[in-house]
Order: sequence, then structure tokens, then C-alpha cells
Amino acid sequence: MSSSLRIISLCPSNTELIHALGLTENLVAVDNYSDYPAPLLQNLPRLGPDLHINMERVQELKPDLVLASLSVPGMERVVSALKATGMNYVVLSPKSLDDIYRDIMTLSEATNSESIRRTAVEVVRSLKTRVDTVRQLSGNTVQESDIPRIYWEWWPNPVFSPAADNWLTEISTIAGGVNCFSNHSGSQVKDETGELVGGSRADFYLAVWTGIPQHKVPVKKMFARPYIHQLPAYLHNRVYILSEGLYCRPSQRLIDGLEQLFTLLHPNLARQHGFTLENNAPIRGPYGKDILSEDLSKSGGT
Repeated sequence: MSSSLRIISLCPSNTELIHALGLTENLVAVDNYSDYPAPLLQNLPRLGPDLHINMERVQELKPDLVLASLSVPGMERVVSALKATGMNYVVLSPKSLDDIYRDIMTLSEATNSESIRRTAVEVVRSLKTRVDTVRQLSGNTVQESDIPRIYWEWWPNPVFSPAADNWLTEISTIAGGVNCFSNHSGSQVKDETGELVGGSRADFYLAVWTGIPQHKVPVKKMFARPYIHQLPAYLHNRVYILSEGLYCRPSQRLIDGLEQLFTLLHPNLARQHGFTLENNAPIRGPYGKDILSEDLSKSGGT
């Protein structure tokens, strides 16, 4: 069935999971934000932003399977509209690496293809091996006193940052760091005054603004907030702008993000074991108190 299966993906993470299963050629349309793998998606119809999907167009394309995800806030309305159409659909709701592994298996089972199911088993096995490698390296080598505190910034005004129940908190720990807000319940923290961020004692400030291309994140505006100047990350020039595609989407690419994060936090240890920043998406930075002005003209962020 998989060779003729017509699939529609309504968010980037699901599009990427489909690619992991080798089913990108089965996609007949995607949402406006899906951008990986770019060359294979460039000629596909676009159905609108993930929260404003053109449902009439979805029905016209007669998909065998439509994929949605509650990892996108507000997607519940789209799911309700899908349900009303009577089309076959799958809704994912990942919050952890284990959830992502399960989602890969869930999607494979939805294809009714034994070969795709076997592919999924191998994909999950490979991802787990990569995660375990980083976990063992950081766990066996990084001393507790050397574990850096990480401030992840999803959005700057008001600040949104991941909390305890989030994959970024999980990969921070695996990579040998700790999310500054890991002791806050729920999936995210909202800080309207900057008081929480200013008091976070973050050793690293990692900007992954959701939906904003890396080159468009404005460094000058990041540092225009006085409370940022209190952070050790700012004072010691450990501010980086990362690709949100590796950190804000619950797909297999999150493991690429984990390996990049490990290399960023513990470069000497990572280098000893063959990890390099060149293996992953580009990084903007470092920035901070001493190097903002000289880097700003070259970074694209103004």
C-alpha cells in the first residue's frame, strides 16, 4: 500500500518524520512552514499556515492519510475540522524523545506496510543509539560542578521558555547541561517582566525563536532588554542563535540538535569523540558583552 499512499502533512515535524520513513515521495501537499528536506518539498502544493489550513483543498487532494500534531499550539481546531470531514487522519502529541520514537512507529503502522514498519524499527534503533552515546559521554565525564545552566528562548516579548515537561529540558540533561526552568511545572514558562530570566544564572543563552529563520533573529533587540545583561551567558560571551528546526520540532532532527548542543556545551569532550559543530546546522555566535558590536555587522541580525 505504501507506494500508492497519498499523504498530507499539516506541520513541519510530521513532514520530517515522513522523510525519516522514506515516504517523502508519497506527500501530495504540506503546510506553509514545512521546509525539510527543502529540495523534495519545493514543488508540493502548500495548504496554508499550520493553524489556518485550507481544508477544502485538503479534501480535493483526496489523501489516504492526513497528519496533524498537537505539539503546535492551537492545532485542536484543525483536528476538529479534520474529524468533521471523515478523512483518515493521525494526530500526534509528542513531549519527549520516547514520544517521538512512538510517533515514528505509529506513522509506520498507519501505512499498513510491513517494510515501512521495519524501516521505522531501524530508524528508532539508530536514534536511540545516538542519544545513548551522548548520554553516556556526558554522564560519565561531566562533573556536577561543570554542568552549565541553559536559558532557552522560544520567544522574546513576552518571554516563552521551555519548562519541565518539554523535550528541550530532556536533551539539555542528556547533553550534560540543565534547563534553567526545569523545576517549573508544565511545558513552558511565560515571563512578562524578565524577572525569572534575569535571575536564572544562565551560563548559556540559546535563542531558538519559533518560526523565525535563524538569520533574521535581531541580536541588537535580544540585548536591548536590561535583564539579559545580568546573565553569566551575556557577561562571558556565551549567547548563540541556533536553528529552530533542530530544537523546536519534535522529529528525528531533534537528535541532530542534541549532538550540536553537546558539542556547544562541552567542546573538548565532544571533539575527542568525533563530534564537531560542522556536522550540523550553522550556529550564529558567540555573542555577548564583549563581542556584540564586531559580530553584528556580519551576522545578519541588526
